[in-house]
Amino acid sequence: MACLVLKVLLVGVSFLGCLYPLVDFCFSGETRGRKPNFVIILADDMGWGDLGANWAETKDTANLDQMAAQGMRFVDFHAAASTCSPSRASLLTGRLGLRNGVTHNFAVTSVGGLPLNETTLAEVLQQAGYVTGMIGKWHLGHHSSFHPNFRGFDYYFGIPYSHDMGCTDTPGYDRPPCPACPQGGRASRSPDRNCYLDVALPLYENLRIVEQPVNLSGLARRYAEKATQFIQQASTSRRPFLLYVGLAHMHVPLTRTQLSAYPGGRAPYAAGLREMDSLVGQIKEEVDHTARENTLLWFTGDNGPWAQKCELAGSVGPFAGLWQAHRGGSAAKQTTWEGGHRVPAVAYWPGRIPSNVTSTALLSVLDIFPTVVALAGASLPRGRHFDGLDASDVLFGGSQTGHRALFHPNSGAAGVYGALQTVRLQRYKAFYVTGGAEACDGSVGPERYHEPPLIFNLEDDVAEAAPLGTGSAEYQRVLPEVRGALTDVLRDIAEDSVSSADYTQDPLVTPCCDPHHTACRCHTASQTAAPTSRATRK
Repeated sequence: MACLVLKVLLVGVSFLGCLYPLVDFCFSGETRGRKPNFVIILADDMGWGDLGANWAETKDTANLDQMAAQGMRFVDFHAAASTCSPSRASLLTGRLGLRNGVTHNFAVTSVGGLPLNETTLAEVLQQAGYVTGMIGKWHLGHHSSFHPNFRGFDYYFGIPYSHDMGCTDTPGYDRPPCPACPQGGRASRSPDRNCYLDVALPLYENLRIVEQPVNLSGLARRYAEKATQFIQQASTSRRPFLLYVGLAHMHVPLTRTQLSAYPGGRAPYAAGLREMDSLVGQIKEEVDHTARENTLLWFTGDNGPWAQKCELAGSVGPFAGLWQAHRGGSAAKQTTWEGGHRVPAVAYWPGRIPSNVTSTALLSVLDIFPTVVALAGASLPRGRHFDGLDASDVLFGGSQTGHRALFHPNSGAAGVYGALQTVRLQRYKAFYVTGGAEACDGSVGPERYHEPPLIFNLEDDVAEAAPLGTGSAEYQRVLPEVRGALTDVLRDIAEDSVSSADYTQDPLVTPCCDPHHTACRCHTASQTAAPTSRATRK
């Protein structure tokens, strides 16, 4: 009888007084029918226009383009929010931030995370007999019970938040650049508020820090190795599996890859795209080798590109948000413009999903949760409402019908975090609040409220350059539908069971393998320890 053993190695280690024992996850190889496997890959800060299959000017995604040619490419697919933590929380719960409580990013010092009364996709599938693994960026709480191993994932390997939220010895390309971690003595003052010199970036395997600071130049290789190992071991166990991969790409800092083949200012970004694409290709190759006929592989992004990073940011393609751009600021990440929300997406399942198909259905990251739950033969958690839909008919039945309406939460550029003041209604997009995030030139678009709302016809104006005239017949026809859709969703949320995330911060919860050492440094892998308090032991 095959047995997959995934160990959470934490003995006698305290998280503010909580003691966790050694835990063995052993799966016996028994099967309950032939349930499908799921591999969900989430890129970070990748632009819609970066994917070669989306007619990118440069072709740096050969493996993803091949996956699209062998599967389904979505051209109207959207993030659930336009910044990290809210987008990831929605992927794993199928619920918007106003329901699941996650409306903005968690910090290195965050005490809380995704509320514990929210049920994750991993927890649903775990209960349905699945082996569950998570590799990469988590960013939904790292302290105590908010860690991935306590949110339904049997195995975890990765960084607990964005990889610019800690110093490394291999800082890579960033704008402005950040220095390497200090080697000894006291950490110097950060030259920029976005540089973390007082804490090194930790790499976890389950509950244990295995490297601090992590070597970013080797991270893609290690992610690929861990992903392929998980797929191999899960397949050997003959149990269905869920693997969720939160890529470091294309978030800054970009690793210092060989650039000789990439002339020009965008060379680091192009090299990063190819490194990311190679990683995805290795995961796909392992799926093809071990579980090709019974695995859904779904690739997408968490939000649009971080335009503030200039040549180190991705491309929004034709979704330029020109109305906002002309008034200052970026219309990409952190905004509700198309450049912030429309993300690349490809679904691949040979024999089930038809090859070389382009879907124009209006879909969202929110739809992954209910679709996977339905395909697994599991049940949605009771006592709560969901914002996603089961997209099986789109994936397998040739349907081009998705959502009638999507609601884009404020994610930092303007308005209250999480509030729903942007409505996508079929071909139309209505804004009750506008504002731009910081752009490459340092400008920030002003926050403006609109009543009646600005409404764009995206079929005629993908660049969101000119809103419909408020006196036009088209505007007057669409306005009551927009208002009705927004009223309905806000009423539904008011009647739902909603959660509230704890955004309290405490320096003592900062992940640290050695509080005696400047920036929490572990010298070798053999000397690493479980995370502990930043406070120096007396």
